[in-house]
This record gives sequence, structure tokens and C-alpha cells, in this order.
Amino acid sequence: MPVTRIDHVGIAVADLDAAIALYESAYGMRCVHVEVNVEQGVREAMMEVGDSGSYVQLLAPLSPDTTIGRFLATSGPGVQQLAYRVDDLDEVSATLRAQGMRLLYDEPRTGTAGSRVNFVHPKSSGGVLVELVEPGPEPLGGPTGGH
Repeated sequence: MPVTRIDHVGIAVADLDAAIALYESAYGMRCVHVEVNVEQGVREAMMEVGDSGSYVQLLAPLSPDTTIGRFLATSGPGVQQLAYRVDDLDEVSATLRAQGMRLLYDEPRTGTAGSRVNFVHPKSSGGVLVELVEPGPEPLGGPTGGH
């Protein structure tokens, strides 16, 4: 399967601005992208991890009845998902389905910065919510990045 690297680790947070400040001051990470994704019900920030090409994604709910809002209510803040970068989301999704793995969406959804995403159900992936990410046309930290 053509997973090319760990794209990001998603962290559920209650206060996005406070979490950005914490990751910048404590870990020296740089915020390279902030956006509101209404379809996913989050305000999110991508924190660059050095020059590794990987990120920490901070996810704050737009309301308590969103996926991240419910996650915070039941689990509290913390790791919510692990995301792998792929070159061809459709091919990877078909391969996983052929192996009997359950994906959350029939068709990819829009993710950060115009990426295409889908998720592998934790029951199919050893208890971990896995996000598959096919990057969008604009690199993070590009013309619309930053905060």
C-alpha cells in the first residue's frame, strides 16, 4: 500500500488559540495553517514539526454535537487520530476495502487545505482511528497558510 509517511497526528483541544500558543512556546512548533472546516465541524491548526514534513493537527469543535465535540465530552483532550499520507486515496481506499477494512465514508471528504481524506474505522485498524490524506494543490504554509 502506498503510504508515503505520517502526515499528522490529530489532537482534540477545547481552545484552539491556547493550544497553538502552547505548542509554539513549549515545543517550538510553527503554526503554518489555520482554517474552519464546516463539513468536519472543526476549527483546526496545522503545527509544523521541525523540517520533518509532518504536522500536529490541533482540532477544536465548532459545536458540542460534532465528532470532535463528542470526543472531548467522552475522552477529554488528547490524541484523536493518526493520519497517513497517500498519493492516490481512491486506490488505497479500494485496496483496504478489498481486504475487508471498513472506511467511514463511501466517498472522500474535503480535509485541510483542500486535501482529500477518508478514515479507517478503529475496529479495522487495531483500535486507532486512521486518517488517509491525499494532499491538496497548495502546500501547507503557502499563500493562505499561517495564523
